Amino acid sequence: MSENTSVATPAPAPQDENQLIQERREKLKALRQAQLEGKGVAFPNDYQPTHKAEQLFAEYDAHDTEILAGMNVTVKVAGRMMLKRVMGKASFCTLQDASFGSSGGRIQIYVKGEDVGADLYAAFKHWDLGDIVAAEGVVFKTRTGELSIHASSVRLLTKSLRPMPDKFHGINDQEVKYRQRYIDLMTDESSRKRFVARSKAVSGIRDFMVQHGFLEVETPMLHPIPGGANAKPFTTHHNALDQQMFLRIAPELYLKRLIVGGFDRVFEINRNFRNEGISVRHNPEFTMMEFYAAYWNYQDLMAFTEQLVRDAAIKAGDSLQLSYGGKPVDLAKPFERLTIIEAIAKYTDAGEGVFDTAWLINALRKLGHTEAKHHLSTRSLASLQVMYFEETVEDKLWNPTFICEHPVEISPLARESDTKPGVTERFELYITGREFGNGFSELNDAEDQAARFHAQTAAKDAGDDEAMYYDHDFVRALEYGMPPTGGCGIGIDRLMMLLTDSASIRDIILFPALRREA
Repeated sequence: MSENTSVATPAPAPQDENQLIQERREKLKALRQAQLEGKGVAFPNDYQPTHKAEQLFAEYDAHDTEILAGMNVTVKVAGRMMLKRVMGKASFCTLQDASFGSSGGRIQIYVKGEDVGADLYAAFKHWDLGDIVAAEGVVFKTRTGELSIHASSVRLLTKSLRPMPDKFHGINDQEVKYRQRYIDLMTDESSRKRFVARSKAVSGIRDFMVQHGFLEVETPMLHPIPGGANAKPFTTHHNALDQQMFLRIAPELYLKRLIVGGFDRVFEINRNFRNEGISVRHNPEFTMMEFYAAYWNYQDLMAFTEQLVRDAAIKAGDSLQLSYGGKPVDLAKPFERLTIIEAIAKYTDAGEGVFDTAWLINALRKLGHTEAKHHLSTRSLASLQVMYFEETVEDKLWNPTFICEHPVEISPLARESDTKPGVTERFELYITGREFGNGFSELNDAEDQAARFHAQTAAKDAGDDEAMYYDHDFVRALEYGMPPTGGCGIGIDRLMMLLTDSASIRDIILFPALRREA
C-alpha cells in the first residue's frame, strides 16, 4: 500500500457540515488566542516555498533511494493538505500546489514527532484536510519508492474553515462545480488541466498574432452605439456623461477605425456581451479574438485562420488529431471550402428545390418554422437558403469547413462579391457542427456602408432587436478612406471546448453566468 492512501477502516458516520465548520472555527479561535499570547501567528505571510511538486518529481524521481540519501537535498514546499494518515509517532500527509504534470501537483510529506517536536506534532495531528500547510525537509523515497519529503518542520499557514468534498467522489453536482469553481479546481485535476490548456492556447494565439506582424490593441467595452454584430446588447447608464451606454457586442467597428488610422494589422482578444440565451454553446459574456489586416481579402483570412487554429491546437495539446465527444476531429487535413449552395447540395437531397422559394418555404415549415415568428413569405431566396442551411447542414459539418458566400442582406459589414451580385466575400468556419469563426473582406465603400446601416435601422424599426444601429462616426471614418481589408472573429470559448473535449461552454469558462443563488 502506498503511504498516501487511506487505511482500510470502516467509514465514520457522516457529520453535519455545520458541526464540522464549528469545530474548525474553534481551532481557529485557539490559534488567535495563541497569537495574543505571543505564540505564533494565526495567518502567517512570511513563508516562501523553494520548490513545487512537479519540479521535485522532474529533478529527483528518477534517482534511487541511496542516491537521494547521498544528495541530502533540503527543500521548502507549501500547498493544500489533501490527504493525511496519522500513525502514532509518525504520519504522512499529501500537499497539493499549483504545479501540474505526472505528479498532479501533489507531494507526500513524512512527519515524525521526534523530528518536528512533540508540541508541533501534536498540533499537526489536529490540522484538517483543506488547510494550507508548509513543510521543510529532505527529499527521499519511501520503501514503496514514492518520492516524499522527510519534514524537519511543518507549519500551518491558513486554517480552512469548511470541510473538503469527499476525496473519492469529489463534487457530483455540476452546478456547484460552476458556481464554486474554487472547489472544482482544488479537487478535480482534469478541471485544472483544462484551464491550464486554455491559458496556453490563448497565450499561443497571442504570440502567433504578434509573430505575424499584428499589433495588439484595446478598444472600449462601453459603447454609445452597439455595433459590429447582429445581437441584442446589454444596456447601462453612464452617470458622469448622463447617457445610455451598451456593453460591447463586438469590437469590429473600433478596430476598423484603427485600420483607417494607419495601423495595417491589429487584433484584440476581447470580452463581448450579448443579452441572449444561455446554453451549452452560449454564455452571455464570452471571449473572442478579432483581427484585421489591410490588403487582405477573405481568401487570405481563410488561409491564415487555418494556420492559427492548428497552432492553437499544438499549443494546447501537442496534436492535430483531436477527439470530441468520442468522435475524431482531423485538423491536419486542409479545411474544406464550400459555398452555402454547395453545402446544401452535398449534405441534403434538396436538389433544385434550393433555388425555389416556394419549395424552401414549405421545407422550412415542415422543420417547424412559422410565418408568425419567421416571416417566411417576405424573405428573399438567399435568406431562405441560409435558414435551410442552418437547419439541415450545420450539424453535419464535423471536420473543419469554411462555408462561403453569405447573402448581402445578412452581412451588413461585408464586401459584396464583384463577380456574384447579391452575395458577399464572407466565410464562417464550422467544426463539430458549430460555428467557430466569421470573417470577410471588409466593406470599405462609405456610401454603401451608409446604405446598409439605413437598411439595418429599418429592420430595427420593424421589430428586429438584433439589427444594427446607424453609426455616424464609423461612416465618417470610412469617408476618410480605409484600404482594402480583411477581418475575422474567432470564438475563443468554442475553440477551447474543442481543444479540451468539453461538452459545455461552462466547462471552459472559469465563472460562467448563473442565476443568483436564493
